[in-house]
Amino acid sequence: MGGYSDRIKAILLDIEGTTTPVSFVVEQLFPFARQHLEAFLQSAGRTEAVQADLALLREEYEAEADDLAAEEAGDKLPKWKGKSPQAALPYLNYLMDQDRKSTALKALQGKVWDQGYGAGELRSQIFPDVLPAFQRWQADGKQLFIFSSGSVPAQKLLFRHTEAGDLTPYLSGYFDTEVGPKKVAASYRKIAAIIGLPPPDILFISDVAAELQAADAAGMATLFSQRPNNPYPNADGFEVIQTFEGIG
Repeated sequence: MGGYSDRIKAILLDIEGTTTPVSFVVEQLFPFARQHLEAFLQSAGRTEAVQADLALLREEYEAEADDLAAEEAGDKLPKWKGKSPQAALPYLNYLMDQDRKSTALKALQGKVWDQGYGAGELRSQIFPDVLPAFQRWQADGKQLFIFSSGSVPAQKLLFRHTEAGDLTPYLSGYFDTEVGPKKVAASYRKIAAIIGLPPPDILFISDVAAELQAADAAGMATLFSQRPNNPYPNADGFEVIQTFEGIG
């Protein structure tokens, strides 16, 4: 751990490609949400929580439409026709096609996954070294946190319903894009302030070098997660790990 393990008091973890195989997210979670979104909007679209997500989504849509109109590229954006919850589907599919980190989309996906986990249709995959590491870090007095583009409720679902059991008792907190983008240093400074530790006392582990660059700029310690089949293998000079074994 680069010789700074004695100083680390908290560990901040990415999910996809760090604690969880990318294949689980790409091949199971995302397709499940896409497959069930229409039925979910039809059955739950009038509830207060979903209406709030759709209102935020509409704000995102209108802001993007204005930007594209200014660029005379408005034909790229699907039309949002009607006022029913299902009218949002073309834009939701458009965002998913682009793997957009939309806060409203992530919130809606999380609600669909909640139903899938509750019905036993979904079970989260984690790497085999994750649970032993969580146990070791907790025994050492280190706090564990998650920072993912997925919504906080979706993060909690993922760790509550893993193949290794409920891992949420090991986690002290969760952060999503409500604190800011993952590739912006200010997001990590805000997280450090919320945790209540100086950035150098926090270790951030991710499989995306641009995220590590932002955390490093904020003063955090960093490690690059190089798991099997990760799509972004370039560590860009960051210290590389292939397992949590030996960390902490």
